[in-house]
Amino acid sequence: MFKKGLALLLAVVFIVGLAGCGGSSTPASDGQKKIKIGVMTGTVAQNEEEFRAAEKMAKKYGKEVIPMKTYPDNFMKEQETTIANMLAFAADPDVKAIIMCQAVPGAAAAFEKVKEKRQDMLLIAATAAEDPDMIAKKADIVLQPDELAMGYTIPQQAKKMGAKTFVHYSFPRHMSYPLLAQRREIMKTECEKLGLKFIDATAPDPLGDAGVPGAQQFILEDVPRKVKEFGKETNFFSTNCAMQEPLIKAVLETGAIDAQQCCPSPFHGYPGALGIKIPPEKAGDVPYLVEQIKAKVAEKNGTGRFATWPIPMNMLFVEAGVEYAKDWTEGKIKNKNDKDAMLKKMSDITGKEIKLSTYKGKDKDGKDVAFDNFYLILSDYITF
Repeated sequence: MFKKGLALLLAVVFIVGLAGCGGSSTPASDGQKKIKIGVMTGTVAQNEEEFRAAEKMAKKYGKEVIPMKTYPDNFMKEQETTIANMLAFAADPDVKAIIMCQAVPGAAAAFEKVKEKRQDMLLIAATAAEDPDMIAKKADIVLQPDELAMGYTIPQQAKKMGAKTFVHYSFPRHMSYPLLAQRREIMKTECEKLGLKFIDATAPDPLGDAGVPGAQQFILEDVPRKVKEFGKETNFFSTNCAMQEPLIKAVLETGAIDAQQCCPSPFHGYPGALGIKIPPEKAGDVPYLVEQIKAKVAEKNGTGRFATWPIPMNMLFVEAGVEYAKDWTEGKIKNKNDKDAMLKKMSDITGKEIKLSTYKGKDKDGKDVAFDNFYLILSDYITF
């Protein structure tokens, strides 16, 4: 356990010094003490969606109420920084809840350190990359796109769109994530049932020596090679956020198929890949962006060969997490883990029906165990 003096020192250092730290611990000017809800996301370089969603909530309620922090781009090697940033939230007694999206490796350790100091804190982890059993024990609520169900739905959607081959891009680090590894096995089996040829393709890790630019360049060069080998009726899928933009761009140029990104959302990869500039007044406007994507895809004869979820999951997780935490801090939600309240928040935000189930895993004896605070979310598709 960190000593009190060290924790406070780290809090000061990281609040003042780190990029992406936007909160203020200064009470409101009216002299009334305000409850704060901390939001930690990746940087814009890692995945812009959740960062912009956090900005949206900070704009809605005020930066002093919704302080923001980021975890490092190279979070695998800098987990101590993630922990220190999280402890900076905990050092402020006005911060009563923390939402972390994405809950990258290091999140469980960070939450554990926070709980050692602040048992009163509400902790919400979204899009978790660590073992479900581990993160479920450290967070009060875990929100996750239903990765395992996607193992069935993505090949099925690809088949509907005319795919005959299914290319799965990933790398060893991601395949060490339990849910991603299980999903890959489901995809492989489902492809066999559907008559799709499953291609296991290894791409460079964006956290490796070549970084994000190297990984993106590989995708831009490899997709045309795969299309030349297997034909245009090939669906491409990558487990990594940074690869989505070059993947969409290369698939559109080659006339192939992209049934879904790793994090399904109209905002994920499409604007950058298609050169769509979203005016400030249209930020977060899903119907507007969908129409823009349809038009850009049609220009290059890609209509019917691209799809995603109509609901931006990571943005939804940040917004629903903040709204849920706000109601909890105000006493409107009585328990830290209230499934019905969370489902209502998501439905209210999207205006759509959300399918929410509880993750079932295995204990050390191999018996089925339900994690009553680990929620899996699934949505239908929209085809461009």
